Amino acid sequence: MKAVKARITRGLPLGAEVQTCDNSGAKVLRIFSVVGQKTVRGRIASAGIGDLVMASVKKGKLEMRKTVVYAVVVRQRRSYRRPDGTHVCFEDNAAVVLKDDKGNPKGTIFKGPIPKEISERWPLIAKLASSIV
Repeated sequence: MKAVKARITRGLPLGAEVQTCDNSGAKVLRIFSVVGQKTVRGRIASAGIGDLVMASVKKGKLEMRKTVVYAVVVRQRRSYRRPDGTHVCFEDNAAVVLKDDKGNPKGTIFKGPIPKEISERWPLIAKLASSIV
């Protein structure tokens, strides 16, 4: 997993419910862990764009509900700064469900824009994206 070039402000704390933007069968995910993030004792971890998270499926198809899945956060409402000085934010919080922690997406179609920071870190997700911002 490559490093992200932008300075991502983490806008999704643990317990946040996130919509999915793919056709994997899950509709709403609840984040309960951010993979690979270390924090100070007592601080609540949070996820930002491009982070690999573990989430439980709260709404969706019956076979997907109440399962634990890996997901990648692809959009967040909180603005973040790119190296050229621009600030980027999206209309909603969204994630993509993965088959495994290597980055293989479960769905085949992604709705909405995907930021270019995702294409650097997760090339298999960028391959299926309809638009990259």
